[in-house]
Amino acid sequence: MAEALRVALAGLGTVGGGVIRLLDANAALIARRAGRPIEVVAVSARDRTKDRGIDLSRFDWVDDPVELARHANADVVVELVGGSDGPALALARAALGANKSFVTANKAMIAHHGLELAEAAEGAQVALKFEAAVAGGVPVIKGLREGAAANEISRVYGILNGTCNFILSKMEAEGRDFAEILAEAQALGYAEADPTFDIDGIDAAHKLSILASIAFGTKPAFGDLKASGIRHILAADIAEAATLGYRVRLLGIADAGPHGLFQRVHPHLVPLNHPLAHVTGSTNAVVAEGNFVGRLLFQGAGAGDGPTASAVVADLIDIARGEFGPPYAMPATALVAQPAADSGERRGRSYVRFTVADRVGVLAEIAAAMRDAGVSIESLIQRGVSPDGSALVAIVTHEAPERSIAQALEKLRGSQSLTGEPMWMHILDA
Repeated sequence: MAEALRVALAGLGTVGGGVIRLLDANAALIARRAGRPIEVVAVSARDRTKDRGIDLSRFDWVDDPVELARHANADVVVELVGGSDGPALALARAALGANKSFVTANKAMIAHHGLELAEAAEGAQVALKFEAAVAGGVPVIKGLREGAAANEISRVYGILNGTCNFILSKMEAEGRDFAEILAEAQALGYAEADPTFDIDGIDAAHKLSILASIAFGTKPAFGDLKASGIRHILAADIAEAATLGYRVRLLGIADAGPHGLFQRVHPHLVPLNHPLAHVTGSTNAVVAEGNFVGRLLFQGAGAGDGPTASAVVADLIDIARGEFGPPYAMPATALVAQPAADSGERRGRSYVRFTVADRVGVLAEIAAAMRDAGVSIESLIQRGVSPDGSALVAIVTHEAPERSIAQALEKLRGSQSLTGEPMWMHILDA
């Protein structure tokens, strides 16, 4: 058998420990599939004394993770530190600058600096791989980059954050509000102590930006991506959606066309006949639509030590086989820059929920604002009055340009009839 592929590993948290355990547990199988053994030779982490339940004495310990790039015995560097900049980016640049292949699970870094790193990897003729950066153990990057390589992808979209999907699924199943479920998710370890990146859609936005570049052959454009999250969704919204035949999911959606690149993370009402409506818990799912292959669905565990470690080691197996390929499915020089599409021109149906004062004329005011903006209302529902005297009004619109919905909501801004900010969710076409 050929000489081992020697790995320097930065970061010994949940995923880093999982990589070592996986390489140990499946060593013989991995060697057969890769054509040679894959061995960790050096590691780096913040705390050398922490007990991680792994024998680290067999590895060289390096205090500064960036020094792993210069480790004499390492062929490839794996970065599991996290963060879009700082030590992670310094290590990536150093490793590629030293002509060493680089594997990462760091979606923030790839979303912000992926093009620069891809150019460096291609210039050095080494691999840059980041399967674990999107959807954990689900091989969606490989599926788009290789399996669907012959197709023109018209749209890629899906559930890209397990924390949000866990919260929405629990709200759906138990009828409880967001804040209560979030606290439970934090206690169970599904949500971070500071959950901002998850619940405000930023984590999903990083992943969507990566998928869009691979799917459409466009230069990464994270700065153009609009994201909003789930913190303002009420149990009443979930219940109303169910009554109407939908489930609420936080979706990232991207498409590219003559009017530019559209990228957005936003809560949606998903029809019950769509597969994404049935993705529950912390599962991730991505749909890609190809002009010859049709609709592809990638689904599985989006986080955790085992699934994410599985994706990292799959990248290492590719490198051991000598299977590099351009990181974005085509050379970085072939990626095209597309302007951000004007979302105002997009047409679709919408769900809008208002919290209003329970008094005469409120429904007429909402209907008039929609009428004046050219938006036709398909249905309007008012539920019971709460102890504070407010009521919930939900409308579903017929298909209309998003700009018209925005104009109607702007017309209602500051109205004394509204006691809270409206909640606007798009309805996914099946």
